[in-house]
Amino acid sequence: MTKYLLTMHIDPAVMANLTKEQNDDIMNGHGAFMETTKASGEFVCTFALNDPAEAVVVSESGVSKGLFLGTECFAGGCYLVDAASDERARELAALIPDTKIKGLGVEVRKFIFSDGI
Repeated sequence: MTKYLLTMHIDPAVMANLTKEQNDDIMNGHGAFMETTKASGEFVCTFALNDPAEAVVVSESGVSKGLFLGTECFAGGCYLVDAASDERARELAALIPDTKIKGLGVEVRKFIFSDGI
């Protein structure tokens, strides 16, 4: 098994145009995703990130407010899963409800090193 980080990328313009039903589907879908991956033994952990308006970037030139790249899109949260293959990691990512909404997506990245998890 290999660890993969599945990062949900959020576009605020897309999110602002979702209906209440679509928002509910996303929330319920995340619950279903966690149940499925816990039942299969592939779930490691998850976390959601605070509003990007609260973000700061620390660099050699000091501290600046805002997102690192200064873009509108941002990482909203992640799942860490243990998957048997790249293909399985992509299958799991496709179960995340964000992938069903045009303009949103889930980045899949394999760990090459980890310590403590």
